[in-house]
Amino acid sequence: MRIYELFCTFVSNIIAKIRLFLMNNNKTFKKALNIALPFVLGGGILWWMYRGTDFKAMEDTLMHQMDWGWMLFSLVFGVTAQMFRGIRWKQTLEPLDEHPRTIDCIHAVFISYASSLIIPRSGELSRCGILAKYDGTPFLKSLGTVVTERIIDSLLLLTITLIVFLSQVTVFNSFFHNTGTNLADFLRGFTTMGYMVTAICLIITILFLWYAMRRFTFMTRLREMVKNLKEGVLSLKDVRNKWLFAFYTIAIWFSYFLHYWVTFKSFDFMAELGFTAAIVSFIIGSISVIVPTPNGAGPWHFAVKTILILYGLTDTDAITFVLIVHTIQTALVPILGIYSITALGMRQAKRLY
Repeated sequence: MRIYELFCTFVSNIIAKIRLFLMNNNKTFKKALNIALPFVLGGGILWWMYRGTDFKAMEDTLMHQMDWGWMLFSLVFGVTAQMFRGIRWKQTLEPLDEHPRTIDCIHAVFISYASSLIIPRSGELSRCGILAKYDGTPFLKSLGTVVTERIIDSLLLLTITLIVFLSQVTVFNSFFHNTGTNLADFLRGFTTMGYMVTAICLIITILFLWYAMRRFTFMTRLREMVKNLKEGVLSLKDVRNKWLFAFYTIAIWFSYFLHYWVTFKSFDFMAELGFTAAIVSFIIGSISVIVPTPNGAGPWHFAVKTILILYGLTDTDAITFVLIVHTIQTALVPILGIYSITALGMRQAKRLY
């Protein structure tokens, strides 16, 4: 009995210390949790997808069967997509009488993607901070233009999604007819864990949007903040050349698509998949990255793999493709970020000396 009492006292003390720690370090704990959860979610999905995978065979594909020429060529479009985004951003700032250097806007975008690998969704804030530091652009004004960009990109992606979906209805029907399957058979082949992962991703997305809306509601209570954000959001109507803005927007997404589609050429087992499979899997993958994980890791793999299997790819080939492509293309992001940080740092050093 004495041992039991000592054990209970010990546990009570531990719980009390934990509660005291959380109370004294509430903000630190929340920040740590916000950083850790995306990694845990993405890592959990990847672990589930690749448990039991023969990585030796995947390594053989990477080293001996993959065409590195096409893979490296795809990275060019990853760079151009971010460059066009930086140039377009400068255009949205001009109506606010803010004229940062074009190269600084591009550097800021490079750094924003890299920072989002560490803290998902932090890129929008970091790139505004870069312009504030190196060009004196007011943070909230530039943040308002970022909101505008996100709205435009979302509308464009939604439009493309609707067009592709409507155009693919007959394709899906033909696919099921020619293969002697139907949608019910396909859904039955979707494992229980697959449904669970999909449900978890949807729940996380809804919670993230709810949290973001709460934060935005809180921010809008500050009058000056609302004014600056509004100026940034409404800057689009005063953009000097709207056709050029439209061109940059299309160029961004066309570059993203080529960044993905060109990788098909790197693998022999992707040869049978054409434009249709590429555009559908690209769109689904683009939507899946709304789940806040580093560069969409986990949700992107799961979504794209599922679509590729629907178009006839084997499970082994599909998971090999998504892992190799995502890993290589993600590696480009910190490289560009480090380059931009170095370039801006060197320029700052020259000014000081």
